[in-house]
Amino acid sequence: MKKPLVIGISGGSGSGKTTWSQYLLEHFSHYKVRIIHSDRYFKKLRPVTRAPFSNKDYDDFNQPESVDVERLISDMDTTISDHECDLLIVEGFLIFHFEVVRERLTYKFYIDCESDERLVRRIARDSKDGHNMNEIVAEYLDLVRHSHDKYVEPTKWYADLIINGTSSENKGRQMIVDWIQQELTFRESRF
Repeated sequence: MKKPLVIGISGGSGSGKTTWSQYLLEHFSHYKVRIIHSDRYFKKLRPVTRAPFSNKDYDDFNQPESVDVERLISDMDTTISDHECDLLIVEGFLIFHFEVVRERLTYKFYIDCESDERLVRRIARDSKDGHNMNEIVAEYLDLVRHSHDKYVEPTKWYADLIINGTSSENKGRQMIVDWIQQELTFRESRF
């Protein structure tokens, strides 16, 4: 039975995971592509974390316990068993943390990006949602960077490929697109 090529895209908050996913979706629009954004799988009740330096309490999206892994796996399995899907992209900063997710991924890409660049991108993104810059920076310094170092950064060693998230060069992008196209073509020829 034909199964989709399943690509996991991880990296820190603001590294470019959604941008990469969207780029692949647009590039492979002649295939049946589905994206699962793990941001949509946060539990309604998340852990509350006290920031190590400010002692401020945060509703914490940045640790593995905040993710509804069972629902994520269920949706992944449903899509994987759907023989109409050619390419499934699963993206999120915590996805490589979970072995049950990793074992379902055909290939794993980690987007590596410097923390100051990720912070600037977070400010730009979250400002559009009405958050003020002081709150965005405070949460990043209080919580996000520590969670990144503890839960996200170590998972890049599970990746099959580490991508430079700071570069705007298209050479790397084109190499990945060509490689995915080759994989999809090979899979088509087998079925």
